[in-house]
Amino acid sequence: MPALAGLDGYELRALSASSDESARAAGEKYAVPLTFSSAEELARSEEVDLVVVTVRVPQHLELIRPALEAGKTVFSEWPLATDLAQAEELADLAHRRGLLTAVGLQARSSPPLRYLRALIAEGYVGRVLSTSMLASGGYWGATYDDSHAYLLDVTSGATLLSIPFGHSVDALAMVLGEFREVSAHIENLRPQVTHVTSGAVAAKGAEDQIAVTGLLASGAVAAVHLRGGESRATAFHWEINGTDSDLVVKAYQAQWWSGRLRLYGARGNDRVLTELPVPAAYQRSLPQWTERSAEPAYNVAHEYALLRDRITGDLAPDTDGVPDFRHAVRRHRMLENIREAARTGRKVTLTQQGS
Repeated sequence: MPALAGLDGYELRALSASSDESARAAGEKYAVPLTFSSAEELARSEEVDLVVVTVRVPQHLELIRPALEAGKTVFSEWPLATDLAQAEELADLAHRRGLLTAVGLQARSSPPLRYLRALIAEGYVGRVLSTSMLASGGYWGATYDDSHAYLLDVTSGATLLSIPFGHSVDALAMVLGEFREVSAHIENLRPQVTHVTSGAVAAKGAEDQIAVTGLLASGAVAAVHLRGGESRATAFHWEINGTDSDLVVKAYQAQWWSGRLRLYGARGNDRVLTELPVPAAYQRSLPQWTERSAEPAYNVAHEYALLRDRITGDLAPDTDGVPDFRHAVRRHRMLENIREAARTGRKVTLTQQGS
């Protein structure tokens, strides 16, 4: 809502919920004129051009399918689906109907990361030798609450691997290129967790530790470690080390892809990292968001702006700031390959992994 409210070119005309009552209540609260009790009704409305799916992952398939069948452009939160098979079904349906789609891997739209990629391409670090990423998942820690109890079930599709790791590795690939091969450890070291208020103990089948090492297509060495829960030390820290200099990206919240990122660099004889301001050109004509980079809507707003320009024809179809369902399939396949590497204890070679 804040992202759309801060952009030209969009009008929020309709919403759907699980009942007439809840839809009407939400419509009144957010001043949305049309409300529906089902996704099918909303998708059939001639007042709707773009359908945005913003619910828990297990419901994505049943809500996205009718929107595609109605011929609508669809923007889905990441992950696209609970597994690769569902993602492939949705991407195939969109392709058969020739529909524009988008998936919310909004780190790709982040001005600091797009600037970071440009610095790498321009040779700021020389040849990239290695990269290291350390992050906390926020959830999947020692406790849980009612609204996030579904995260305990690994079959829900909403896991440490699919959500925080998926966002993180997609950003890494956008900046530095795809993995060529990986080795992995995926562990559930807290099989029992405690409810934050009642103290009830519940079983957790989802992982809470992910460590992936490998080689990028460029030959650079990469290491990514995601931890469940919060860390008193590091929420998000990403280093890129090259022959000539070093770059660092930091965030102070676990869901780093939605919040404020700070970029630091040192090159040549510099012994200390200094913050690198992001040039205004990377705001993509969104000056109203310049001072709002700490808001969770910041990167989402930039992805909506890119999607708007794609719809109007002002942006080339292959611009990667708006990853589509085909890209989501490639990323889902990568995550399944990583899970396979962890299961077998073998190195896995990755091919055709996203753009």
